[in-house]
Amino acid sequence: MNQQTSKIPISSIILDEEIYPRKGIDYKRVAIFAENIRDGFKFDPIEVEPCPDKPGWYRLLDGAHRWSGYKSTGVEEVEAIIKDLDGNDPLLYAAEKAIGPRQLTEDEARDTARRAYAGNSSLSSADIGKAIGRSRQTVDAYIADLRAVNQRSLDIKIFRMHRLGIPQDRIAKKMGVNQASIHNYLLKMATLPNLINADLRVTFRLSQGFTVAQVAQKHGWTDSMI
Repeated sequence: MNQQTSKIPISSIILDEEIYPRKGIDYKRVAIFAENIRDGFKFDPIEVEPCPDKPGWYRLLDGAHRWSGYKSTGVEEVEAIIKDLDGNDPLLYAAEKAIGPRQLTEDEARDTARRAYAGNSSLSSADIGKAIGRSRQTVDAYIADLRAVNQRSLDIKIFRMHRLGIPQDRIAKKMGVNQASIHNYLLKMATLPNLINADLRVTFRLSQGFTVAQVAQKHGWTDSMI
């Protein structure tokens, strides 16, 4: 990953909540930073990356409380490391930086894991866990329902393409998986019509006024899967 250190206008930096792993700013920490800044203390540069949709703007990767402290003291420019993440997930990078001074809370870790997986389902539990300071097993529990829904969607897509007569190699290329995986999916094809019929029954029951909890209990699924 490439990086450079520069003085940039503090007004050109934003806190993008989509890649911020915490549940908000701790204003007690901001006040401490502000007091130390007024007293002449020097801190490590904050880390930013160029905003993908706002030329000339930067979004914070590390240093939200330092940045807020600088703003509150009227500092106009701040020393920053401008990061090129080279395709790495910015949310997980920010989470990994955040756990240095203070671990993520349970809610913050769970929310970050779910947001990261929802944004990129190819991320492994181990990669997510490393970034948020949790075990692979804990991450598995955080995202189990999201993974189940993603798997169901993948199964149904493969089933439909197979029924249309599309060859396995073309299905594999379209879905971004290897052909051996497609072969294994097709071994399960006999059960998929029942799953699709179950999906239709769920839609019907919800349209008839049944609650999510009632439908989930009927099908033996979690509320989130419904």
